[in-house]
Amino acid sequence: MLSSSDFASASWELVVRVDHPNEEEQKDITLRVSGDLHIGGVMLKLVEQINIAQDWSDFALWWEQKHCWLLKTHWTLDKCGVQADAKLVFTPQHKMLRLRLPNMKTVRLRVSFSTVVFRAVSDICRALNIRRAEELSLLKPSGEYFKKKKKKEKNNKEPIIEDILNLEGSPTISGPSVSPGLYSKTMTPTYDPINGTPASSTMTWFSDSPLTEQNCSILAFSQPPQSPEALADMYQARSLADKAKLNAGWLDSSRSLMEQGIQEDEQLLLRFKYYTFFDLNPKYDAVRINQLYEQARWAILLEEIDCTEEEMLIFAALQYHISKLSLSTEIQDFTNDSEVDEVEAALSNLEVTLEGGKADNTLEDITDIPKLADNLRLFRPKKLILKAFKQYWFVFKDTSIAYFKNKELEQGEPVEKLNLRGCEVVPDVNVAGRKFGIKLLIPVADGMNEVYLRCDHESQYAQWMAACILASKGKTMADSSYQPEVLNILSFLKMKNRNSASQVASGLENMDLNPECFVSPRCAKKHKSKQLAACILEAHQNVAQMPLVEAKLRFIQAWQSLPEFGLTYYLVRFKGSKKDDILGISYNRLIRIDAATGIPITTWRFTNMKQWNVNWEIRQVAIEFDQNVSIAFTCLSADCKVVHEYIGGYIFLSTRSKDQNETLDEDLFHKLTGGQE
Repeated sequence: MLSSSDFASASWELVVRVDHPNEEEQKDITLRVSGDLHIGGVMLKLVEQINIAQDWSDFALWWEQKHCWLLKTHWTLDKCGVQADAKLVFTPQHKMLRLRLPNMKTVRLRVSFSTVVFRAVSDICRALNIRRAEELSLLKPSGEYFKKKKKKEKNNKEPIIEDILNLEGSPTISGPSVSPGLYSKTMTPTYDPINGTPASSTMTWFSDSPLTEQNCSILAFSQPPQSPEALADMYQARSLADKAKLNAGWLDSSRSLMEQGIQEDEQLLLRFKYYTFFDLNPKYDAVRINQLYEQARWAILLEEIDCTEEEMLIFAALQYHISKLSLSTEIQDFTNDSEVDEVEAALSNLEVTLEGGKADNTLEDITDIPKLADNLRLFRPKKLILKAFKQYWFVFKDTSIAYFKNKELEQGEPVEKLNLRGCEVVPDVNVAGRKFGIKLLIPVADGMNEVYLRCDHESQYAQWMAACILASKGKTMADSSYQPEVLNILSFLKMKNRNSASQVASGLENMDLNPECFVSPRCAKKHKSKQLAACILEAHQNVAQMPLVEAKLRFIQAWQSLPEFGLTYYLVRFKGSKKDDILGISYNRLIRIDAATGIPITTWRFTNMKQWNVNWEIRQVAIEFDQNVSIAFTCLSADCKVVHEYIGGYIFLSTRSKDQNETLDEDLFHKLTGGQE
């Protein structure tokens, strides 16, 4: 038997600071504990000693020196390694956080600081009614990000708090990463698929979300365009190296906010991190589509992605159209819209859904794989050779293109057969100049083969371009998405064709258009305001009849069609190299880019990747591809974990399918992105 003196010698004093939200100063409480006392017992003793009647269920112990939560309440102090010198804080797990959304609106809500960021983002997205939370993440901006805004706010007498949407009333409650019932396929539509307004009969869907109908409108509708002065203030000409620095701030999805040094009420950016937008559906995704549109809009306006002047005008026309419709939609009463014929609404929804299409001829699709055959011109870039296109007879079947010297030789051996599975398809189009080109980057062992095809007219281009896009994903023209893809390309070409525009808008419309709000500051400087307004209104005629949500989806599609779309840059040093390079990471490939010239050197496809790992001691990422190709690099502009997570994240997202009922394998995500650190 142990005497009381023996027991006393085995126990020791532990000081715990209590972070009580109702009191300004934190109090230190001394407990007498022993090493075999479990964490739950420590918290029980604490609550008894504090002796304040309140709900303590959200509180947990945070170990300051080790920078970790003690959440396993059945573990003993000895097992956790806690001794008398440990600095523990008894603090709430859910704290306030300010999030700057893609539409530049700030929301303030209660977020879990103890669960991993992957799950915290899932809870945030549920609160904001954004599906597919795995596509988003939190970005900690560099210190310069908010500086310019603060200068502007000094001159502004209005309190800053007015710009913040406060959702403090309903905390985000941790649960499964996606509740299957919440987004089931049989769910009643939450939004009008034409104008994106909340369907009032289904607003009960927000019962577990702090969003009221009014708040939902703030997130689902486009914000009024910024003034040209504000745009100029935010704009910064950025090199690839500058863009690489911006991407350093992505938080680690496998660790909690607290473990990454995030403070209560700190401001973070909520952004679409992975550029694979799965199953965009206007019936459920008004907030998601709008935030995606806003992220694309700001990327264009601030020139975070390059586009031609012709494309800039299309983006401007769509922005102007969306801005006008958003204003009129907010004013009118939606109760009158119930008269819209249901079949008509369903058809409109089919037209604007980004993925999928009609599957009327299922039997025909299975038994008959269509082919394309036509005269096209081809060019292969080689050094010291001028760009000369040569005509051949092309046949597109399955996922391959074969070309022959002429039509009569089609039954014989082709000059060459190109397998497009896993290739990269880039549009090379200038509608005004009647140039309809397709640039193909076909993967080979040491990088990519470049091939240019030239079509004669719009419909030929749309058919071949759609076939190439599907083939790159391993699909044939028998797939139900082929015809919608052709129509999408044709409608995009029509938007670019300013000559087909009907009469220019009336003087009244001219008056409410401030063209500098809809183009990048650099583009605005090149043109006179009246000239720019005329060009935007001319381009607007091609989109003037589009409903609001379709216009946003078209904007997103146009953004996706830009050659640089979806590339995230990092500054790296490849093994064996003496100079720094830029690594571009996309949803399907890695690109090594010359940091000085911006010219791509080599491309590696994820489909050819066999394995990748991280040497945590020297912080080096090593990747092995097919045909004995291997690369290794150290990351200079960010932690190598950030780059590793990007690669693993894209591979994880490629495993999603519509049959999964939208539940995610979170363990698989952490396995692919964690790197077994």
